[in-house]
Amino acid sequence: MKISINPPQQSLINAFLVMFIVHTAQLGVGVQGFQRIIYAEAKHGAWMSVLLSGVVTSIIGFVIVKTLSHYESSDIYGIQRDIYGKWIGTFINLVYVSYCLGAFLVVIRNYIEVVQAWVFPEVPTWFLAITLLMLVLYGALGGFRTIVGVSFFSVFFGIWLIALIAYPLKFANWQNVFPLFDSHAMEIAKGAYAMTFTVIGFELIYSYYPFVKEKKKTNLYVQIGLAFTTLIYLIIMLVSLTYFSGGQLGRTVWGTLSLFKIVRLPFIERFEYVAITFWMLIILPNLMLYVWSAARGMGRIFQKSEKWFLWIFAGVMFIVIQFFVTREQINTLSNNFAKISFYVVYCYPVILYILVIIKKKVTKKG
Repeated sequence: MKISINPPQQSLINAFLVMFIVHTAQLGVGVQGFQRIIYAEAKHGAWMSVLLSGVVTSIIGFVIVKTLSHYESSDIYGIQRDIYGKWIGTFINLVYVSYCLGAFLVVIRNYIEVVQAWVFPEVPTWFLAITLLMLVLYGALGGFRTIVGVSFFSVFFGIWLIALIAYPLKFANWQNVFPLFDSHAMEIAKGAYAMTFTVIGFELIYSYYPFVKEKKKTNLYVQIGLAFTTLIYLIIMLVSLTYFSGGQLGRTVWGTLSLFKIVRLPFIERFEYVAITFWMLIILPNLMLYVWSAARGMGRIFQKSEKWFLWIFAGVMFIVIQFFVTREQINTLSNNFAKISFYVVYCYPVILYILVIIKKKVTKKG
């Protein structure tokens, strides 16, 4: 495996597109119901947990880009091969591929559950799974630039949904936010920890960094994308805190979808149906990025075409999805993956950065 890679010129993207990729990778199924989980830990200070999560995410995003900048043009698979050696590096690369596939599984299964619970309760899981997998494959087989294009249009086509979140403000009770600093620091920190699954996705910069032209500008646009996502989550959380009472928010599984439920338009009776079906456009680039990253990793490890692995992963995911049927099973899957993703996304980048620094110093002395 080559440590540094030079993708063909026609596969490269401008740095400003990174902020769209980062944002769409973060804004997945987690946004549909993150409020209940955060409120359970931080109560009225849930909005501060969102801010704290945004700050920590911004720091980790900087660490990731800083790690990548120590190499001319490499991704996480090349860096880990360089740091750990052939055999250990290959094993850790396979672990990272498994993480990407795990994220893919959690996102697609949670979205299927939402569609079945709110819109099409009679449609079988296998039908929704194969439909989504075909769309994901169609985009991922088109290559990275196709995924970037889907991410770009996903932001512009989906932003109006966020604007409609302001509709419940006419029924807002701002007393629900007070007292402002009633939550303890540990409760706020636990709330930020609970945000982990909601904000992951930005770590995929590890995979597509070699495809960015102006690499020196990467960190700037990563930070813009992260800040925009944090702003959206903060707005949704504040609206939720002012609209729902504490007891209601603690019992509402899909808080954001419940906010859409009260939107009334003269030509649409049940707007949440529109929001849920339209949300597919928002999670598609999310799914494409994860499966593309996993296939790219396997292609790098075994020196084979990524397209073969995309087909294999699609088949495997279709089978695995069928094993998660009940709400308890899906919830257990999501909770366990959230715990794993905290270490992969927030702890490991710091360790990898330290190892890269040590390796560079030792090499320089040698």
